[in-house]
Parts: sequence; C-alpha cells; structure tokens
Amino acid sequence: QLRLVESGGGVVQSGGSLRLSCAASGFTLDSFAINWFRQAPGKEREGIICIDVDGEIVNFADSVKGRFTISRANSVYLQMNDLKPDDTANYFCTASRYCTVAATPGIADYWGEGTLVTVSS
Repeated sequence: QLRLVESGGGVVQSGGSLRLSCAASGFTLDSFAINWFRQAPGKEREGIICIDVDGEIVNFADSVKGRFTISRANSVYLQMNDLKPDDTANYFCTASRYCTVAATPGIADYWGEGTLVTVSS
C-alpha cells in the first residue's frame, strides 16, 4: 500500500549533503524494517540500505558505504554525505517485516512515491 511519505530531497552540489526522511501516514513504523531504494531514469531500481526493527543496519549498495547512514526514531532517516552526480535519482522507502531488497513497491507492506535528489557537478 502507498502509505509512506518521503521528504528531504532537493538539488545539491557535488560533495554536499542531504537528509531524507521516511514517515508513515496513519500508523507507526516501529514494527517494520525500512528499506531505502533509488531509481534514476532509464536505470534499474537499486536497493541502498535498510534498518530493521531492532536498529540493525543492512547495507545493500557498496557505492554508498561510508557516505550514507540510516537511523530511526519515529521516522526513518537517510543521511547522505559527499553526494556525487551518480547519486541523482528518486529515493523511496518501503516497509517490510525484515530487511530485504525483495520488498519493492507492490510487494512490501508499505511504500512511498519517493523524493527526488539531484546532484549537480
């Protein structure tokens, strides 16, 4: 179900930072693992990182290790540092019982439409 809302996207210069948020509409996220994905036009969806219900982190993409971190309170946050033009994409989150790249929109329990990140050179 489309019940998640992402925010925090925008346009930044190469080397800049953004913090994205994933929030639930009408319920809480504390019973769900939250998976972050991104998709650029003409490219495949890419799993990035996940945080499970216990706060344990699963990294899906080697390209963002050391630059992106995930955390959770009520919302789930994706802190993105040292952004590069190749990071330009729509970023969206999904909620599932466990961290898995299989939890894509339509398969996950919940998902959002995403927030656009554009990194200029």
